[in-house]
Amino acid sequence: MLQFFHWYHPGNLWNEFSEKINSLQKLGFTSVWLPPAAKCHLGTDGRGYDVYDLYDLGEFDQKGGIPTRYGTKEEYIQAIDKARQAGISVYADVVLNYRMGDDEYETVKLHQVEEEDRNETLSKIFEAAVPTKFTFPARKGKYSDFVWDYKCFSGVDNLTQNGKIQTGIFKIHNDAGEEWTDAVSHQFGNYDYLMGADVEYRNPAVVQEMKNWIKWFLGTTKASGMRLDALKHINSDFLKDFVRFVKTEVNPDCFILGEYWIDEIKQICDFADETDHLISCFDVPLHYRFFQASEEGRDFNLPTVFEGSFLTERPELAITFVENHDTQRLQALESAVEDWFKPLAYALILLSEKGYPCVFYPDLYGAEYSDEVEGEKIHVVMPKVELLPKLLEARKLFGNGKQINHFDDPNCIAMVREGDDENQGCVVIISNDESAQKEISLGKKFANCRLKDFLQNRKEIIKTDDVGKAVYTVNGRSVSVWVMV
Repeated sequence: MLQFFHWYHPGNLWNEFSEKINSLQKLGFTSVWLPPAAKCHLGTDGRGYDVYDLYDLGEFDQKGGIPTRYGTKEEYIQAIDKARQAGISVYADVVLNYRMGDDEYETVKLHQVEEEDRNETLSKIFEAAVPTKFTFPARKGKYSDFVWDYKCFSGVDNLTQNGKIQTGIFKIHNDAGEEWTDAVSHQFGNYDYLMGADVEYRNPAVVQEMKNWIKWFLGTTKASGMRLDALKHINSDFLKDFVRFVKTEVNPDCFILGEYWIDEIKQICDFADETDHLISCFDVPLHYRFFQASEEGRDFNLPTVFEGSFLTERPELAITFVENHDTQRLQALESAVEDWFKPLAYALILLSEKGYPCVFYPDLYGAEYSDEVEGEKIHVVMPKVELLPKLLEARKLFGNGKQINHFDDPNCIAMVREGDDENQGCVVIISNDESAQKEISLGKKFANCRLKDFLQNRKEIIKTDDVGKAVYTVNGRSVSVWVMV
């Protein structure tokens, strides 16, 4: 999979994707994750996550214009169609958790809660005007005449009282009651609320509207699957019902993956169990292991790199990745893997037998951007990972057969892919310190064979002995992929 965007991408993404589809196919990508296509509260300045109108994919003159940051509805649908013809599945990013950019305020009853413990009440019940009325006047009821009001939301982060704006976290009192739903992450006591006007999925009318929308969206765009944003904050009972609806009423082959962002493996596994293993999840703990390994260098114990990962616990559901739009520099979850370690990390996820690896756009193409942090303008250059195309090719050609790990040295590890009856395997060897060697036996079947480093980091030819044993080498802080000559 390729995440075909990053936070600072300048826009016109749908057309760029259309132009690059053929080259992506040649690189071996079978799927692409595209950012949210809906009209944003910030118009073309929005990244798709400040969602205003899910039915506006760049069709209506709302929030400053017709196109989104990434293009028009027509360009989006054409890009997906071209990808499908090339055999590439498109996973659409879907933001279910909140809305932004209201059309009207409403006066409602609510109370304020403590930000660090959402179960702790900070105020008595009071009335105030809140940004919870969404009428989408420019769309004029096309596709849906559903009007969102305070009964559709559980909380907000700003309100107006006596002409003054207040910020904080405020629990709306509606037909679902005065408490948050319990079927969410219990981080901060209860993590139902994240931002904006938080959608209330205990409201049956909201659930039905979202089912109507996803049926329209997938039918209109022909996307092959969807990436669900911010799963920690969404009612898991709703998620199970919603995903089952998609699988039974819309598209039984729809692939569903999601972001449950936490580095504690037990919580991700618990979420997977609660949602009946219907949703594949990004392997956040593995990302943080890569981040730690890149920072610690030779002091990181390489054989532990997969410990505590979703890949180890639920390999059939694990989406492995090195970095994404939230972890890149200057973002809220900044944990950028250092450049020297990225080829090693990509070798680990692309040439592993299990997991569904996801490549990040700047690692393939490079990126350059600036942003202001605490009044200081910071310029960031993300160089592309030069070895990435060769690693992708190695995955296509040699990522075959059973995997055997040789994780017996703190600074040098190897993965052997044994191959199968029709396809060759490989030996992947990695060092986070000085150049290293590892003696590995492939068995008599591979006696007296000659091997080369497919990545060309090492220039020599290695020969196995009469029982298929050889000494494999790797440069310092590097990776080599040894294959038969």
